[in-house]
Amino acid sequence: MAVKTWSSGRKIALLAVVCALAAGGGAFAAAAPGLAQAAISSEAGSPARTTPGLAVPVVAPAELDAAPADGAQQVNPAAPVSLKVKHGHIERVALTSDDGSTIDGTQSADGAAWTSSGDLKFNTRYNFTYSVVDDAGRQTHNTRAFTTVSTANEADAAIYPLDGMKVGVAQPLQITFSEPVLNRNAVEKAIKVTSTSGQTGDFHWFNNNTVRYRPQNFWAANSTITMDMKMFGVELGKGQVGNFNKTVTIHIGDKKVAVADAKAHTFSVKVNDRPAGQWPATMGDTRFPSARGFLVFMEKHLVEHMDASTIGLKPGDPAYYGQLDVNYATRLTPSGEFIHQATESAMPYIGKANLSHGCIGLGPEAAKWVFDNMTTGDVVQVVNTEGEYANFDDGFGDWNIPWAQYAN
Repeated sequence: MAVKTWSSGRKIALLAVVCALAAGGGAFAAAAPGLAQAAISSEAGSPARTTPGLAVPVVAPAELDAAPADGAQQVNPAAPVSLKVKHGHIERVALTSDDGSTIDGTQSADGAAWTSSGDLKFNTRYNFTYSVVDDAGRQTHNTRAFTTVSTANEADAAIYPLDGMKVGVAQPLQITFSEPVLNRNAVEKAIKVTSTSGQTGDFHWFNNNTVRYRPQNFWAANSTITMDMKMFGVELGKGQVGNFNKTVTIHIGDKKVAVADAKAHTFSVKVNDRPAGQWPATMGDTRFPSARGFLVFMEKHLVEHMDASTIGLKPGDPAYYGQLDVNYATRLTPSGEFIHQATESAMPYIGKANLSHGCIGLGPEAAKWVFDNMTTGDVVQVVNTEGEYANFDDGFGDWNIPWAQYAN
């Protein structure tokens, strides 16, 4: 009886060992009666396994990394749309907008990555559809949608001088953005300025919307400046994104620099550092002294209408002059300082006294010479005046800012 019981227990133990070996998939299991004839299903025809089974080795399912995320909004249109696959390859990709336009892309040689090759549009919904096959032949199809930055978050800019303009050696380059710029470093990196003279310069921000660029000294005469702006997709801050790329070419003319001396009552000009003329002048009186420092020529008018009320003068004021027209007017500041032909009543004082309201008054011959020979971007340095420097936003007072401060 004891032997019989021992024998049964041994049989049970042996059976347990067989089961364990079969479960482990060892050599014994492969040769076990009945198992050798069992059909092994294909990995391609079965769900992906995460644990070992009868098929050896296990084929891992494809892992996908797609950008942007499904349902994403305010996507930067310059950011590439991408798809990466691990344990498989890309079979087909389509990136289309709701209006039917298609964006092309580039696929890697191993078929494991795809990246869009063109910029997207602003304020547009896109569908990103793709098919992927894993290493076992199983296919995955998916479509995701996203929307790019809205029109309200597009940032544009006005650029001066305009493309192709010819200006004087003192003309700074100015960019005025439609939206405030908080990421100033990103904007500066997106703008490359080169000169045929080899000059380099620096940016100076006057406020969050306006930045200018100039070299340490005046531009080289008869050089060419190129401003290459890659602003599309540049993030300005607070969700605002640049919507343009643009190249602007500016031509610099001869070096024409004038000096207006309020004490000597003279106006003299040098062209390419050679004297070109000197004439008597009258400038701002003690109540309205001419602004000091460098003033850059802005625009010219053969006849300019002036109104005393625009500078706060009223009838009864000794300085009130009503309304009058002046000839050969060259603007120096938006606030109203000009170089122009002096009025008839001021002619006797030219070269002798200052009695204007800040303008530089010249005789007919001198005023016409300036009008005919000097242009936007040329410059006059006003000396020996009691006036203050013009405000930074009152024309181009960039040259009155020390270089160490300007380039900081």
